[in-house]
This record gives sequence, C-alpha cells and structure tokens, in this order.
Amino acid sequence: MTARDDHHPAGGHGAGAPRIVAFGGGHGLYATLSAARRLTRDVTAVVTVADDGGSSGRLRAELGVIPPGDLRMALAALAGDEPCAADWKRTVQHRFGGTGALAGHSVGNLILAGLTEVLGDPVRALDELGRVLRVEGRVLPMSPVALDIEADVQGLEADPRVSRCIRGQVAVATTPGKVRRVRLLPDDPPASPEALAAVREADMVALGPGSWFSSVIPHVLVPELLATLSTSAAQKVLILNLAPEPGETAGFSAERHLHVLSQHAPGFGVDVVVVDSGSVPPGREREHLARAAGLFGARVVYADVAEPGRHVHDPRKLAEVLGELARSSEAGHDRVGAGWETVGARHEKAVERENASWQ
Repeated sequence: MTARDDHHPAGGHGAGAPRIVAFGGGHGLYATLSAARRLTRDVTAVVTVADDGGSSGRLRAELGVIPPGDLRMALAALAGDEPCAADWKRTVQHRFGGTGALAGHSVGNLILAGLTEVLGDPVRALDELGRVLRVEGRVLPMSPVALDIEADVQGLEADPRVSRCIRGQVAVATTPGKVRRVRLLPDDPPASPEALAAVREADMVALGPGSWFSSVIPHVLVPELLATLSTSAAQKVLILNLAPEPGETAGFSAERHLHVLSQHAPGFGVDVVVVDSGSVPPGREREHLARAAGLFGARVVYADVAEPGRHVHDPRKLAEVLGELARSSEAGHDRVGAGWETVGARHEKAVERENASWQ
C-alpha cells in the first residue's frame, strides 16, 4: 500500500487535498494522525524506532525487530471505519493479561514482529497490516533499523552541575533529572527511503506533539531526514505540547521547547508553530515565544486545540487548524481562522541574544 498519486481537497477527500506527513511517536502522533485523516486520505506517519520498554522492548531484544509499539499505534489511528476494520483495530490494540510469556504483549506488536520475519522487511509488514486495517495512507519507520537514545542529564549527582550520560528511551522519558541534550545511537543512522520520498512529495509536514526528547527531537537527528525536511517545499508545522511532561520536560516553558529543538537542529526552518491558546497566556510569555519561534523563521498561531479540562489535543479542533493552514498556504497568504491569533516571529536581534544565552 502506498500513498495515493491523486490529491484531495483540504478539509475533504476529493481532488486537491493536501498530502500530509506527520512525525512523532506514541499518543502525540496518534492525535496528529487522528486530525490529519479528517482532512485527506493522503496521510503518512513517520514513526520513531527507539522504544526499549514494555512489549516493544522485549520483542526488540528477543527477535531483533524494530520496536513495533508506536508503529502499531499509528496504524490504529489511521484504521478504516468499516466494521471489519474496527474489529481488527480492537484486536491489534488488545494487550494480553495473565502472568505467562505473553503477558503485557500487544496482539498488534506480535503480528508486526511475525510479518517482519515472514516478509523480511518491516515496511512490507506495515503495509500488509495496514491493508487488513483498511488504512488510508501509510505508516513508516523513521529508520529501517532499531535505534537507541542517549542523553546528558543534570541533577542526578550530588553536584547539580555535573551531567550523567543515560541510555534508553524509557530511561530518558522517566529521568528525575534535567535532560540537556539527546543523541541517537548509531549517530548517523539510515533514514527509511520511503519516508524520504513521502517528505519530498508532501504538501504539509507536521512535527509534534509528543515526548519532546524521545519522540519529537529524534527525527531531526537522522541526517538524511533532516536534510530532506530542510529542502522540502512542504509547509512545515510544529505542534507544541499542551503542558510539560513529568520527567523529560518538567518545568519547561513553551519557549524552552523551541530552544532545545533549535539546539539539536541549528538552522532548521519551520513555517508555523501551533500553540494552544489556553496553555500560554497573553503577555510576556507570548513575546518570548515569538522570539523563540524566530529561531525557525516561523510565525506563531494560537488556537483552542485542547480537549476541555485535559492536557490532550482534540483531533477535531486540531484538524480545523491544520485545514485552515493548508488552505492559506495553497492560497499563498497568511490567513488565519476565526478566533485565532497569529504572531509574526522575525525579531532578528532579539533572537540572536536569546539564542546566545541558550548555547
């Protein structure tokens, strides 16, 4: 199964709709994909492959496959609405209980691992399970090989200024210390050729939301992927988290999320940063965020994209924002939707001062 050659209209499924590529992992990517599928059938998920915990970690260690958990979640997000597809979706998401060898394993993880061994290719395995789930679009790994995340973390030693190197996505995501920088191992991993092709053909690329250091930043640490993103003509949209995450980004402001991403990918350009209007109050915090967005040459769009009372993106609201951005990009102007606020972010001197303070 491959992405369609025909476009469909933004906000619909006919001719002219955007080709959307969404990067991430876990629940953050699930939200973006759930939004994107409301706009177009041409959705490609590019998923991190560094998970080393739970069922994914066990299958990775025992069978040598790329961790299937986040890939399975992406397939579920794009699964069709037909009754047979809904039954398969529930099945692949089902997790075994009990205390035996299968306890904790997701059915979908086992299917993907088995298909990969039978077909000899993780991308073919994803396409085949996607066919069963009636997926419109495609799910691809960021890299065809399993990766590891390594981080420099402060606050784990008696001297808070001393950094300790920790390894593993679970360790990074749950550390009580402050993550300063992350790396991928190997440090120059191959990118999935299919993912590179999808980015080249995309009309819109969405990065985030999600675990910042373990699901979002890893994508810009794959050299081929970063280079292709940087030269792509697609509209690049960065979707910020609604709140800091315990462990990885505890105490982070929205501004700091942008600074650490820029540190890991200097010179990386983004067109729009989407921020939930309720998560960043008007005033100085928004001024600081606008300057940080200038590191990417981006404008900031504030809109209500959260589920009421929860730090979770609402797929319907997020779809409205992405659809409006796609239409404005196609029309060649910076129109924003009713009730939105947009902030230009090209304050060069202020940005230079801010950037210097974060090095």
